[in-house]
Amino acid sequence: MSPHRPVSLVLSYQYPGKYAFTVLAGAVESDPALADVKLWFPRDKDTLLATVRERVDAGDTVVAAWSFYSASFAPAVEELAYVRERLDGRSVLCIAGGVHATAEPLQTLQAGFDLVAVGEGEHSLRELLGRVQRGEDPRRTHGVAWLKDGKLEQNGRGEGVTLDDFPPFAARHSKFGAIEITRGCIYACRFCQTPFMSKARFRHRSVANVAHWARELRRAGKRDLRFITPTSMSYGTGDETMNLAAVEELLAAVREAMAPDGRVYYGTFPSEVRPEHVTPEALALLKRYVHNDNLIIGGQSGSERVLQSTRRGHDVETVVRATRLAVEGGFVPNVDFILGLPGEEASDVEATVALMERLAELGARVHGHTFMPLPGTPFRDAPPGQVDDETRRKLDRLASQGRLYGHWKHQAVLAEGIASRRRPRAG
Repeated sequence: MSPHRPVSLVLSYQYPGKYAFTVLAGAVESDPALADVKLWFPRDKDTLLATVRERVDAGDTVVAAWSFYSASFAPAVEELAYVRERLDGRSVLCIAGGVHATAEPLQTLQAGFDLVAVGEGEHSLRELLGRVQRGEDPRRTHGVAWLKDGKLEQNGRGEGVTLDDFPPFAARHSKFGAIEITRGCIYACRFCQTPFMSKARFRHRSVANVAHWARELRRAGKRDLRFITPTSMSYGTGDETMNLAAVEELLAAVREAMAPDGRVYYGTFPSEVRPEHVTPEALALLKRYVHNDNLIIGGQSGSERVLQSTRRGHDVETVVRATRLAVEGGFVPNVDFILGLPGEEASDVEATVALMERLAELGARVHGHTFMPLPGTPFRDAPPGQVDDETRRKLDRLASQGRLYGHWKHQAVLAEGIASRRRPRAG
């Protein structure tokens, strides 16, 4: 690559990759060494193509980037092919990152991407752009993979970040989002990619840092504040316990930062609550500070055996108790369930549907998902989740009563697609 040419980073800024790129754009714009890198945020394939063409023709070195989950891998590959076919010989470095690229770097590269970021991307993206600016080989970047003679080559894995070292969004480019307060998860549920992407331990953003970025949000005219965390009541801890003093310090600080007319949402998407953390004390604390009237609670199954096999770390009665307590505490519990988990038998399915119905009677709404065998998880080789006709009828009845919601039918299709693309485990 030629040095001293302007660099443009063109981000495929659409669901779900835009959430990662809101963070990664913040990492780029906050690095003084990358002050001359221009960022572009096209929201559809035609604008993406037009932006890439325009920047190349203007003399820029262009890096086009995608980030995706396993369920959105196929659409990202289709968009990449669409752009590649219409570049008319223009040279563009096409890179990919995210949980799927990390779990399946070879598959992602074989789909047509030039480089894949493996692991967390903040440090790797900064280093890669710096190398591009200087005309160096971007494959020397730590944490990237590429193909050489059809075989996978990899230069380590992107290092885990200290959250305070990076902004949670790209304020200079007016790309705002929920503030990530915790990365990684100690629970390591066998169906979830989070702990296997970001390691099975908690890393928390400090209260002072969260409050600083909350003030930035408010200064930008944003009224609502949300948080990204795999388990919201684990803030400030390194294990299964709750540190309610730390949670209160956080919520008090952000309420002050958001000013009287700001609104704080905590314990709702994307900051769910584990059922064992729903206690009278925790609910009373939330009631004092948050504006949401609902909580997202992870239940996942009504079968004790399946809860154990997935390593959820709680039993069925804990889910029931959490639902009761949430209702008594003035919240509407939205309880997540996953249908078609590996090893489920007819009796397990019946137990899950029965629990859904029981919780609905207690005042909960039930959020249905269908199991997807996600790469990088212990369940990657399991069959895709399926819902039998009788269960489907029961769920449709719950939905017609307004007690069940979710994209579980569409996820069954996505699960089949993920399973059809997976490759044999190496080794």
